[in-house]
Amino acid sequence: MATTTKSSETLDRTLGPLMLWGLGVGYVISGMYFGWNLGLEKGGTLGLAVATFFIIIMYLTFTFSYTELACAIPKAGGAFDYAIRGLGKNWGFLGGMAQNIEFIFAPPAIALAIGAYLHIFIPAVSVLTIAIIAYLIFTALNIYGVKAAASFELIITIIAVAELLIFAGAAAPHFEVANLTKNALPNGWSGAFAAIPFAIWFFLAIEGVANVAEETINPQRNILIGFGSAILTLVALCLMTFLTSVGIDGWETIVYDANGNASDSPLPLALAKAYGENHILYTLVTSIGLFGLVASFHGIILAAGRSTFEFGRVGFAPRFLGEVQTKFKTPAKALIFNMGIGIIALFTGKTGEIITIACFGALSLYIISMVSMLALRRKEPDLERPFKVPFYPFSPIIALIIAGVAFVAMTIYNLKLAGIYFGILAVSFLWFKLFYKETIE
Repeated sequence: MATTTKSSETLDRTLGPLMLWGLGVGYVISGMYFGWNLGLEKGGTLGLAVATFFIIIMYLTFTFSYTELACAIPKAGGAFDYAIRGLGKNWGFLGGMAQNIEFIFAPPAIALAIGAYLHIFIPAVSVLTIAIIAYLIFTALNIYGVKAAASFELIITIIAVAELLIFAGAAAPHFEVANLTKNALPNGWSGAFAAIPFAIWFFLAIEGVANVAEETINPQRNILIGFGSAILTLVALCLMTFLTSVGIDGWETIVYDANGNASDSPLPLALAKAYGENHILYTLVTSIGLFGLVASFHGIILAAGRSTFEFGRVGFAPRFLGEVQTKFKTPAKALIFNMGIGIIALFTGKTGEIITIACFGALSLYIISMVSMLALRRKEPDLERPFKVPFYPFSPIIALIIAGVAFVAMTIYNLKLAGIYFGILAVSFLWFKLFYKETIE
């Protein structure tokens, strides 16, 4: 009987560093294709650039600090496992819930973008229907097997990266430094704080790499290679995309469409200005841009499944969520549960608000993870750490400070959504205390 239980809670190790790079970049890459440009409306080129500068520093220091935790404690729960070991079960639960909120709420926003994109080509099918079909297809792929899911992710991520390089090459001849200074700070420095969620969207969910640690071959080595190369790739793509797109004709060109409405398609808008809508480069970027959305949608579904799975495995959520499908060795029940919540979120149609709530979860995760890391260094100095973050303790402290400031700024500029986020945490924590009290003692 014990053997059966272990088998039902053990994930299969199949991932190497290249697959991890594909997952890490794939989780995030949709942020280069849509959403980030709406931060220009808040802060202008300078405001969003300043916000992005500090967010890049946060992600670099956070990622390598998080890599230390992932290599020392290679478990599917990621932040949840680190917090529970460093800070205890109460903070572990809150860190895990923040992670769940981030990973479960980000996919619906991307699914709606996929639906809106494909609806242009197949107008007979509604945006909502396409989004639901996307959920069914990619949840099924993740249930089938992590190696198949990661292989697919790698392929579409490479295509999405190549597309960004094509865009940059096409935009470069039309780039002018003067365009970066047009109306660069329309709302003053307060706009830089308002732009923070959109700067975060450039990199949201990169930490999902840690959630496949239990499915990684030689995680102590491969996580460092895969995770580190992914964040460096993303920083380069972020800077390249930001500068080349704004440099064509200023930030307003890639925010507002022909009708003056805020658009989720900054790259096609930039190329339309440079070449016209009938040019092959415009058609190429517009058509292949779907791969960037699919890469992130599929990848975050994968990470979310592992996060929910770990919650169920330790009893902080219903135990059935912590079971592994016996044939495919994947967390099928957790994946289906997350899909159900995601489809419910689709019916709200509130893409921007869903993104912001996901960002609240991400920043909470970063704050709790960095505090956990500092606590573990003190509590368990002899814990085997195959990788140690450079410049300790400055790296985690810098990540902690920037994440804290960003969280406060987001709360001030999104009081209603902050109330919803804290409400979800409060209700779930109360449920945890009432029904799982025996796990806290």
